[in-house]
This record gives sequence, C-alpha cells and structure tokens, in this order.
Amino acid sequence: MPVLTEPPSMGDVLKYEVNPNYTREVVTLLQGMPYPVGSVLGQITASGKYKLATSGGADGAQTATAVLLHAVDATLADASGIVIARGPSIVSRAGLAYDVTVDDSAKITTKIGQLAAVGIIARDGV
Repeated sequence: MPVLTEPPSMGDVLKYEVNPNYTREVVTLLQGMPYPVGSVLGQITASGKYKLATSGGADGAQTATAVLLHAVDATLADASGIVIARGPSIVSRAGLAYDVTVDDSAKITTKIGQLAAVGIIARDGV
C-alpha cells in the first residue's frame, strides 16, 4: 500500500482567530519565490507588498506583521495571498516559516514578538 503525504495546510498554522472578517486580509506578495503556508511576512513600506520578514534591512519588511494562510507561488509575478494580519489570533509556532536570514533562536524570538505586537500569538503545542 502506498504512503500518502499531505502537504502543510492552514490547519497546521492557524489554531484560533476571533473573527476571519476582522483578522484576515488579502495582500500582494512580492515576486521571486514560492511562499509556503505559515510564511512570516513583513510589508515593504514603499510598495505596500509583502515578502518574508527579514532579520535586518530598511525596507519595512524587517518587521513581521502577518502570517500567510495558504501556499502561494509568486516565482514569476506578484501574487495575491490571504494572511492573518491582526489578532486576536493564535498560530502554531512549529507551523511558521521564516526567511533564511532568521536563522537562530534570538531572531525567531524577535519575529514572534513582532507578531505579538499585532495580536498574533505563536504558541508551542497547539
């Protein structure tokens, strides 16, 4: 019997939200990569587009402000995605995906703190 593997889904990331009409937004993701479910995103100040929140920089995207709920392929062009943009909401810490520059526990803790500032709480074991 073959083994079936299901890709990550919104249920692996989002554990609670007070009201989807309040917490979710449709945003434009910057072209150049496929964004996995649970991507921790920051908004580029100049364009208003979102990309993976980096650990440094000065374009605005260094501050984590949203979590992507569905995988989006923006490899060839900008694409729309649905995000949790505000809380109260709870996400699974294990389900979050970070930029390659967020590569140690201190940087991850910083990103989780930035999400908490907009009401998105990351928890272990939910």
